[in-house]
Amino acid sequence: MSQTVMADAAPLDAAPVAATLRQPRLPRWAPLGLAALAAALGIGTGLVAGLDSRIQWGLIAAAAYLVLTAVLAGAVEGSRQAKDRLATSFIWVSFLLAVVPLASLIWETVARGVKVLDGYFLSHSMNGVITMEAGGGIYHALIGTLEQVGLATLIAAPVGLLTAIYLVEYGTGRLAKAVTFFVDVMTGIPSIVAGLFILSFWIIILDFGYSGFAGAMALAILMMPIVVRSTEEMLKLVPNELREASLALGVPKWKTILKVVLPTAVGGITTGIMLAVARIAGESAPILLLVFGSAQINANPFEGAQSSLPYYVYEQWANGNEPSYDRAWAAALVLIAFVMILNLVARGIARWKAPKH
Repeated sequence: MSQTVMADAAPLDAAPVAATLRQPRLPRWAPLGLAALAAALGIGTGLVAGLDSRIQWGLIAAAAYLVLTAVLAGAVEGSRQAKDRLATSFIWVSFLLAVVPLASLIWETVARGVKVLDGYFLSHSMNGVITMEAGGGIYHALIGTLEQVGLATLIAAPVGLLTAIYLVEYGTGRLAKAVTFFVDVMTGIPSIVAGLFILSFWIIILDFGYSGFAGAMALAILMMPIVVRSTEEMLKLVPNELREASLALGVPKWKTILKVVLPTAVGGITTGIMLAVARIAGESAPILLLVFGSAQINANPFEGAQSSLPYYVYEQWANGNEPSYDRAWAAALVLIAFVMILNLVARGIARWKAPKH
């Protein structure tokens, strides 16, 4: 009898609880509707207030969207759900505010750069071309960038890799702390400081001339701390069990690092190096100081002035005429494409070398 009463009473007790847990919810189209209403409010307010900047319109619309979301969600769903929706909306608005300048930059570069970007532009230099007339190309600058970035990678990648191996596998004393400190300091060094150091040491003190190799050394200084940090983090992710198993079999530590640790982390290490290369590819300050620029094709980075894509963009923009502006935008587009390809290659290598589950 008691069991029957309890069985009959359970649904009656659960019903009010279930009813209290059910709260009205905004429809799925509510965020899009609020976004459209906020955009209309932003445009309307901007027109009424006489604001000429579209950026101001967008900021007003973003603020209106957050306010409308908080008010409507609070009235319909309650304060708790309103806080959740407000936080989510704030994240989306912040994301859009970060993406809009990037998308605008890419759109502007593509729209202006495609005017002169063709096979002729990629296969000819500026030798003998009058800057106020159309024509010429970036072949000499493209060769310079590839050689300078390649030399910088050959210098910085081995040094950064060995430094990271020392810090993770061997470094425990004061030397390791000092190396870590200087790596942190080098991470924040402005590119112009690296260029001034190579200028004073390589060109003024040692009396070597301007060359692509001088610029590559400055780029290597900027690249090294990035390689060290990324490689260090990848090596730390290698499970210690792998090291211990190899050492337990009598394998020397140096061979354990070479045969076990590095192959396990090679995907992340390669990705870090590629991202460091993408980081230095667009540096202009060291190139302005050390490479000095040239309108002719110079395939020898160890002798004579040499151009590069960042220097070419600066040089053409400084000419101050319409054909030079078109060439500068086209070179900037090529530089962005170069960096984007490096990032895609890095992501591809990371996915290829990722651990298979």
